[in-house]
Amino acid sequence: MNQLTLFLPCAAGVEDYLAPEILRITGLPPGCITKQRGGVAVRTSFAHAMLLNLYSRLAQRVLVLVSYTEYRNEQDLYRAAMAVPWEQWFTPRESIKVEITAQHSPLTSLNFAALKVKDAVCDRFRETSGGVRPDVNTQWPDVRIYAHLTTDSCSLYIDTSGEPLFKRGWREDKGDAPLKETLAAAMIAASGWADGDGDLQPLYDPCCGSGTVVIEAAQIACNIAAGSLRRFAFEKYRPFRAQEWAAMKAEAAQAVVKPEPGQATLIFGSDVSHRMVDFAQRNAERAGVADVIEFRGGDALQRMPPIDVPGVMLVNPPYGERIEAGGFAGTARFGARELPATEAGGEGGGDGAEFFSKLATHWKKNYTGWTAWVLTPDLKLPGKMRLKESRRVPMWNGPLECRLFKFEMIKGSAREKAGEKVAAKPSAT
Repeated sequence: MNQLTLFLPCAAGVEDYLAPEILRITGLPPGCITKQRGGVAVRTSFAHAMLLNLYSRLAQRVLVLVSYTEYRNEQDLYRAAMAVPWEQWFTPRESIKVEITAQHSPLTSLNFAALKVKDAVCDRFRETSGGVRPDVNTQWPDVRIYAHLTTDSCSLYIDTSGEPLFKRGWREDKGDAPLKETLAAAMIAASGWADGDGDLQPLYDPCCGSGTVVIEAAQIACNIAAGSLRRFAFEKYRPFRAQEWAAMKAEAAQAVVKPEPGQATLIFGSDVSHRMVDFAQRNAERAGVADVIEFRGGDALQRMPPIDVPGVMLVNPPYGERIEAGGFAGTARFGARELPATEAGGEGGGDGAEFFSKLATHWKKNYTGWTAWVLTPDLKLPGKMRLKESRRVPMWNGPLECRLFKFEMIKGSAREKAGEKVAAKPSAT
């Protein structure tokens, strides 16, 4: 198992951050990886597959490519799956589930295609294991098998992760629209907050919800492995060596660092909902970073900087089908929920423009020197905030195409300064 091709899927837009993370975790040279849309492929070993599951904050899963063939019909898929030595990976005592995805496949039924792959796996075991075949479990399978079809090619993967990697094992309390831990980690990676060997800047999330962004940041600061609290599918596979895995986990535990007693807090979170602050506190305790983060209740439109020196704000504010703005913005609700015109920023509007305008005004007045990174699906957000972004990073939050906007907080916005110079021609966002 030393010559494997792994594929680590990630949210679109995160590939550029996942690739260096893989190299950092494995110590492999750059020539071993290939960036693709929606993930990164890497040529390496089963041991590195375990390491990547343990440490990766950006990947959604760690998949092993077990077959790549051309196909024309479902029988070709059956033959491809039948040729894979599944018995080298698991026994017929493990339950299986086959999932299939496709891009421009000519097949009329993906369900039937998945059924043919499942039949091939079971028939292979009947031949190699004395007539015994694995059971199918669509809810909690021991082994997940993925088939990806293009117009003429079929890739078969076995999943070493099990539950998706964003399930770190610490978030039991969550709100109505929680941000996935992998996307929170991508926001941190894009901001460059943890890059370099120097001291970390203060980090603050004024709309922290259940604490995902600040807990991810705190675990990064403490060098806590992302998967240290959970189990993985590969622990049931035949190539798995318990002693080797125990050594990896022990090394990860020894690498954890915590602040010295009396050291100033650098990571802060607040939320207008005191219920969410309680959730965040409990999640931080399970994640092992409760002593690294300072949580408080408070309205984002009124909270003053949590520390005297400038830092970085990372914000996933209310939008779309998420939650109400609440607090000083009133009872504004976003998307499909009712949003009074007085707080919506327009006659009968529903985009929360007034909330974001007030937020930007508050930041410009009180957060001079800070850098704010805001994740939103609203490409017009800089205009609503009357701020000029210095960077925009494309990212996907599930099915929503988003942008991570970077704003430098200075006295007065770039729009206002341009307006002073040319009053008749205000600058565009």
